[in-house]
Amino acid sequence: MSLRNIAIIAHVDHGKTTLVDQLFRQSGTFRDNQRVEERAMDSNDLEKERGITILAKCTSVEWNGTRINIVDTPGHADFGGEVERILSMVDGVILLVDSSEGAMPQTKFVTGKALALGLKPIVVVNKVDRPDERIQEVLDEVFDLFVNLDANDEQLDFPVLFASGRNGYANENPDAREGDLSPLFQKIVDHVPAPSVDVDAPFQFLVTLLDRDNFLGRILTGRIAAGTLKVNAPIHALDSDGKIIETGRASKIFSFRGLERVPVEEAKAGDIISLAGLTVATVANTIADTSVTTPLEAQPIDPPTLSMRFSVNDSPFAGKESRDNKVTSRVIRDRLFREAESNVAIRITESDDKDSFEVAGRGELQLGVLIETMRREGFELGISRPKVLFREGENGREEPFESVVIDVDDEFSSTVVSKMQRRKADLLEQKPSGGGKTRLVFSAPSRGLIGYHGEFLSDTRGTGIMNRLFEKYGPYKGAIEGRPVGVLISNGSGETVAYALNALEDRGLLMVHPGEPVYEGMIIGENAKPDDLEVNPMKSKQLTNFRSTGKDDAIRLTPPKRLTLEQAIAYIDDDEMVEVTPKAIRLRKRHLDPHERKKASRAKD
Repeated sequence: MSLRNIAIIAHVDHGKTTLVDQLFRQSGTFRDNQRVEERAMDSNDLEKERGITILAKCTSVEWNGTRINIVDTPGHADFGGEVERILSMVDGVILLVDSSEGAMPQTKFVTGKALALGLKPIVVVNKVDRPDERIQEVLDEVFDLFVNLDANDEQLDFPVLFASGRNGYANENPDAREGDLSPLFQKIVDHVPAPSVDVDAPFQFLVTLLDRDNFLGRILTGRIAAGTLKVNAPIHALDSDGKIIETGRASKIFSFRGLERVPVEEAKAGDIISLAGLTVATVANTIADTSVTTPLEAQPIDPPTLSMRFSVNDSPFAGKESRDNKVTSRVIRDRLFREAESNVAIRITESDDKDSFEVAGRGELQLGVLIETMRREGFELGISRPKVLFREGENGREEPFESVVIDVDDEFSSTVVSKMQRRKADLLEQKPSGGGKTRLVFSAPSRGLIGYHGEFLSDTRGTGIMNRLFEKYGPYKGAIEGRPVGVLISNGSGETVAYALNALEDRGLLMVHPGEPVYEGMIIGENAKPDDLEVNPMKSKQLTNFRSTGKDDAIRLTPPKRLTLEQAIAYIDDDEMVEVTPKAIRLRKRHLDPHERKKASRAKD
């Protein structure tokens, strides 16, 4: 059976996972009567909730005697660590672009990596049935993008299909609105080369993805670069310098069939497989026959640009809401290092006191997903405000910059430009994008974008779309104004009282309900003024023997402002933390005692 290995590249929400679902159905991978969830490839709970692909996944379909291994890749730049490695496993890519939104920053990011590796893309313009489609302009944008990314003549002569993933058709005619995906299957077979490998050479395999199994231990996934591997064959793992890390046997070999990993007795060069039997080998290591001493070249990975401090929860509520006692530094440490093992875009540094860890990654979304995953697993954590990672360059201190593309209704464009410039962003381009919308392109320091997304959605009444991508390291842009308001801090511990909260509503915006447990130093609201204010949310009404008309009416409180995890992380200041437990997300001061806070503030000044 002939073989093809492809990756699907697309921006968030351009429909690649839905398209893969249709490829499954039309290739017979799913039985006609099989009940399959929508977006079957998004198997992680967080992926389903957010509607994005976070983890790269491999799958396989058969069509007319050809087995096509498909890798569904993350479209969000925060998960780019996955994308870079996957591209080394495939021989071709499908570039999926929305018929209205066109080529977006993350499309540029991944496509640039693919073109640099010499891969020849098939361009699929998806969602052609949208009422606001602009197919020809989008194709022109894709061509311009390829030119800007230094594509060669062969890559610029790309085949194009027009499709609707949701309705399950693709065609070379942009006006077609029916049919099936046969043209796409045929284009993959004709345009993507079969793997160019040597089956008779000694076995070699580059690890590109790492997973864990409770029974089998480490599961290493990648493409066999040369040779054949049989179950129980002796193998060893080499690092990038050719040093032997460990020796063992291939206890299990898995090949992909549809959504399943199926055990096989042997696998040949060119196939994408998973392998069990080694305990130390990790991503970017070469697994090979014991006679091989030269490692395969591994794709370099862009550096982390943002870090947060994960610390043991030391609030008065610590341990009250955690399952399985997941509150100690040892348990948190094991979980974080296990994450860093399989996610090469994350870097963990242990502090001297062993009670906190510096976790560096690609962005707020990536680290937010890690925190939310740990919270659901029953962990308790204290999280600091994100900070960018500076480096020393030729001109002194340099900070990371991001390319920011914003699509916004015309009426809100001036507000967005003003807010972005206050955050030290440079406006590079401003042009109408049709339908009463404007496209704005900025170069902005990552530092200035922390916490802006929520404000951006408010400013654009939820209609704006912002896309960010790591651009470069550049000269430090100077101080950026912080949060303009202070917070309301509880001056004691107990349960909040409606009478007290009613009196505090004049001070600012509340974040707690009546009857909610609070502790000293916990943030219960936002002060309307720039300074922090200590308040008593537990104050009860004084009882008297007198009654007067109107005074004892039921208290009506404004619903409190509840922050999501990402909003909370973006909201806090440098002297504050987010307390994350399985049941709650609370804001607090780093120093709960007011005297300690004053001392720390004086020391800072």
